[in-house]
Amino acid sequence: MKKILTTTLLVLMSGHLFAQTRTADESAIHKQIDAMIYSWNHHKYDDLKNYTTEDTDWVNVVGMWWKGRKQSQYAHQVYHNTIFKTSVMEKKEVAIRFTTKDVAIAHVVLHSYDSDPHPAPLPDGKKPGPTDGLATLVFVKQNGKWLLDAGENVLIDKGAEPFDPVKQMPKH
Repeated sequence: MKKILTTTLLVLMSGHLFAQTRTADESAIHKQIDAMIYSWNHHKYDDLKNYTTEDTDWVNVVGMWWKGRKQSQYAHQVYHNTIFKTSVMEKKEVAIRFTTKDVAIAHVVLHSYDSDPHPAPLPDGKKPGPTDGLATLVFVKQNGKWLLDAGENVLIDKGAEPFDPVKQMPKH
């Protein structure tokens, strides 16, 4: 009987400790997402090393693939010196899923807008407007720290939303 009680207690305690660790990991990932947004809103990417791996990859909204921290930092900075220099980004929603104890995928809904009433035009000549985007971010835990290893963002097309088959899926 004592053995059963001890085993039960250990199982319950390990579940509790796992939940605490998972909560701490989620909190750490949220902080790294906030650091990424901080870089965007301050238009300075010299802090990228604090929240990305050395070999991080980024695919931007128009399909440009930046390989490694050096390319990611350079490309983001170029755009923030020009077309995004007055852009502001806000985090709307985050969903984190752990695929292993050291790898997590975060889906982040972001809202961006220009703080300048007369922003610089985009490369296609259009004026930027408020947009919502969805970023898929892969985080890895290295030396006890969660770092962004890969990311991609897409624009959310509100016009396409009514045609999403999942929204029409029968509920059973």
